[in-house]
Amino acid sequence: MALLLAGDIGGTKTILRLVERTVNGEMNALYELRYPSGEFPDLVPIVQHFLTEAAIELNFAPEPEKACFAIAGPVVNNTAKLTNLPWVLDAKRLEQELGISRVSLINDFVAVGYGVCGLDAEDLHTLQVGKPSQHDPIAVIGAGTGLGNCFAIPEANGVKVFSSEGGHGDFAPRSELEFQLLKYLLAKHDIARISIERVVSGQGIVSIYQFLRDRKFATESAEVGEIIKKWESEIGKSEKTVDPGATIAKAAMEKCDRLSEQTMQMFVEAYGAVAGNMAVSLLPYGGLYIAGGIAAKILPLIQEGSFMRAFIHKGRMDSLLEMIPVRLVLNDHVGLIGAAVCAASL
Repeated sequence: MALLLAGDIGGTKTILRLVERTVNGEMNALYELRYPSGEFPDLVPIVQHFLTEAAIELNFAPEPEKACFAIAGPVVNNTAKLTNLPWVLDAKRLEQELGISRVSLINDFVAVGYGVCGLDAEDLHTLQVGKPSQHDPIAVIGAGTGLGNCFAIPEANGVKVFSSEGGHGDFAPRSELEFQLLKYLLAKHDIARISIERVVSGQGIVSIYQFLRDRKFATESAEVGEIIKKWESEIGKSEKTVDPGATIAKAAMEKCDRLSEQTMQMFVEAYGAVAGNMAVSLLPYGGLYIAGGIAAKILPLIQEGSFMRAFIHKGRMDSLLEMIPVRLVLNDHVGLIGAAVCAASL
């Protein structure tokens, strides 16, 4: 038996999980806690507090042999500076101060890449069965605060995950309405280009809504409009008190607001098209996984069909994309699972 420490480290919250790896390779979660990141000066005191609490709960003093922390931000040479916190993390320093023999820092979406390979059937919803091949690449895409991308190559003892910044590619409109959206965003932000994640992300949902509202596509409802105006009044503040993307998605799923319904239809189709572009680039017959914080929450909208139609609609490449397995990740702890998988491989 080996004890592993997995962490999902973000500017708002830090989640730690103690994992037992059995002799036959099974990973069993023993203890987990969530902390407000901003209340601590560094990751070390959080881990120390976590291990103290775990000892009380488990009736033994856990001594993790290896640890992997998934970081919301770039990781270079096992060091990271968090975007929204004054933390500078270095794996070697963490090894010394925590007394853990091996510590690794990885990007949070790379952790998702490792995590999808450790999910059970109930953690996934199949959008397209395809013709899976265990020897071919795996692709992962996920819209949340931004748009994450990564891909994995099978190896003898698992997979090797590679990061990607595909979300910062250029948004490519496919219809007259999307061309109008592009022009709207260029003018609104007074910039020379629009990245994909300005449309396919949580902020993208709000941008599409504002575009349709300002173009008088439909009358704005009082309920949704109030949330949007509150959010707009808080632009520039570090913390928002409302989540307009969630409000719009909820109204669309309840089919109670035409403006929200059209917003989510545009969002889902753009999301599917971008996932299809990634599939054309990589031909991930090992599977393409839809992760991130949004997809599982709007599953009914994705199941309606426009996501997969946009995914497959690639002209002469349609038949190839029909062969790619497409699965939606339902487990919101996939990053923690991936961090544990990565820790085990150290």
